[in-house]
Amino acid sequence: MTDLDRRSRTVTADSSFIKEWEAWHRAHDEVLAGPHGFLAITNIHWLDGIPRRFDDAPGAWWRDGEEVRAELSDGERLQMDGQDQQLQVNFGAIPERSSIFAYWDDNAVEVAKRGGYDLVRPRHPGNPLRAAFKGTPLFDPDPAWALPGRYVPFPEARPTTVGSVVEGLAHVYLAIGRVELEVGGEAFALTAFDGRRPGELTLLFTDATSGLTTYGACRSLTIGPPGEDGRVTVDFNRAVNLPCAYTDLATCPLPPAENGLTIAIEAGAMMPRERRDGAAPQTPRPPLPGTRGRAN
Repeated sequence: MTDLDRRSRTVTADSSFIKEWEAWHRAHDEVLAGPHGFLAITNIHWLDGIPRRFDDAPGAWWRDGEEVRAELSDGERLQMDGQDQQLQVNFGAIPERSSIFAYWDDNAVEVAKRGGYDLVRPRHPGNPLRAAFKGTPLFDPDPAWALPGRYVPFPEARPTTVGSVVEGLAHVYLAIGRVELEVGGEAFALTAFDGRRPGELTLLFTDATSGLTTYGACRSLTIGPPGEDGRVTVDFNRAVNLPCAYTDLATCPLPPAENGLTIAIEAGAMMPRERRDGAAPQTPRPPLPGTRGRAN
């Protein structure tokens, strides 16, 4: 094979890498900015035992023991699974990190549990934050940031408590192992959590760019299922922002301390324009139940 042939194959490989990367990030932004995506959230309402009405959703909402309930007035409607709900709606006990969606007109309302607290998050397609979204700024893709690593599973999965961008809230994630890799001549061992799909790994991390060119609280990276020998590819080009980078109406986790990289990872998602330009805080984040009236 001549040098020209090698260069041609390299250019073709890089071109394919970039096209796949562009399509993947475009799809990620489309979900974020979908009609009922995170940018459509107009508020976050924490529920307690007192029925309360909100300006951006029909009904009165409260927590009845472990169950979430809503009461609709005449003329108000909610749909779930295409079916109109009656005046009394029982959403049941919401599992941790789960969500149920109901709809009215073109809008949606998410009923969820985060950190043991039940919440309601209305989602309106016309929310100004969504309307103004112009995409996530990104570092230029570079195959050099797709690094080899090794996954070392723990003998048993470890429930691990991590902080949250919401003061007083904590999340429990299942740590299933660590990912060992070398970046810029430094060795790191990062705690890996179970991913959304079977076999996938999730890394929550910060690095030397955090708070400067990237969002300060956290970025997230999904890693495909490890090979039989534990080999993985840690492609930082696919590092993404969590929703809290764009809006204060999210409850995102913070990474464990050991996942703070001391090197600058100049790959993947950068600081959102919404956060950089001061447009993100559309509504002050309400305090958790039991802390009303305290600064949060």
